[in-house]
Amino acid sequence: MARAVPLRDDLVGLTGYHSPQVDVEVRLNTNESPLPPPREWLAELTDELGRIAFNRYPDREATALRAALAEFHGCGPSQVFCANGSNEVLQCLLLAYGGAGRTAAIFEPTYALHRHIASLTATTVVSGWRAPDHRLDLDVVDEVLATARPTITFLCSPNNPTGRAEPPDVVSHVLERAPGLVVVDEAYGQFAPYSALDLVRGGGPGSDRLVVVRTFSKTWSMAACRLGYLVAAPDVVDACGAVVLPYHLDAVTQAAGRLALRHVDAMEARVATLNEERGRITAALGGLGVQTWPSDANFVLFRPLGRAATEVWHDLLASSVLVRDCSTWPGLDECLRVTVGTPPENDRFLAALTSSLEGTTP
Repeated sequence: MARAVPLRDDLVGLTGYHSPQVDVEVRLNTNESPLPPPREWLAELTDELGRIAFNRYPDREATALRAALAEFHGCGPSQVFCANGSNEVLQCLLLAYGGAGRTAAIFEPTYALHRHIASLTATTVVSGWRAPDHRLDLDVVDEVLATARPTITFLCSPNNPTGRAEPPDVVSHVLERAPGLVVVDEAYGQFAPYSALDLVRGGGPGSDRLVVVRTFSKTWSMAACRLGYLVAAPDVVDACGAVVLPYHLDAVTQAAGRLALRHVDAMEARVATLNEERGRITAALGGLGVQTWPSDANFVLFRPLGRAATEVWHDLLASSVLVRDCSTWPGLDECLRVTVGTPPENDRFLAALTSSLEGTTP
């Protein structure tokens, strides 16, 4: 029998990224939008499908989609790169600017896929710790940047799973000191009061090294489409285009994204609804004596006091409510994360959590 080909040494022991998918009535663990896209968008997409030449490859450059995104963000199409979800965007950045002998900097706790994708591309990861309130500790940031000299520095804003967005002055501080690219992952950016996109468009010092990554999965209610993009200097876009696989973005996804941009008002209304519900959830958690952290995203990180997080998680599951168990993640002892759902879903969550904390879960 032939001997199995050994795995790359630096990948031994690495497991795939996943979140539990359990059949429940209320799923609040993956930060998807609980609200569907507009019916008008679906009708337009259905009509568009009849005009797609399925026997031909899609537009490799995603020309129409990039033009629509450029108009939406007030930049040029040469500053936009699109891919299969924001994770493929991150992968392309690391393929182009990471790799053996290069370093990426992250600040924990933060989005696990920044480290995971860096590892897949043989990029060395150097991390610093956030302050106890989960804000960036700029003294730690300065030390990491000065010591590691990373080619890519990742900021997640709002930060997943802790929820805060990074203020413009913090992003500017990092950009002034980072020797390479500063990648601001704004998967939840439209829930937040400010965006690093203003710094990209402003053209100030270092703006050619600033990359903002976004996704259609959250605010646009299009997680099933797997569409993400970045806004950056044209040379960064060209570099990502050089390393991505040919025809990577299918014609249906390109059409779905382009048509979604016709419905900005509907997207903004969904965001406003979820932001209002986020405030209601946070206030209710405070009333239950649960520790929370301020969130600028569509989720809330919380720590049940007096009961183990895993026990609470199982109690919620018994009530057919699924949240994310973060209690074993570095720096997040006994923490859970809940996605903001519809008002009835949020009511179910709060009722189930109250029962768990009172010890009355069936």
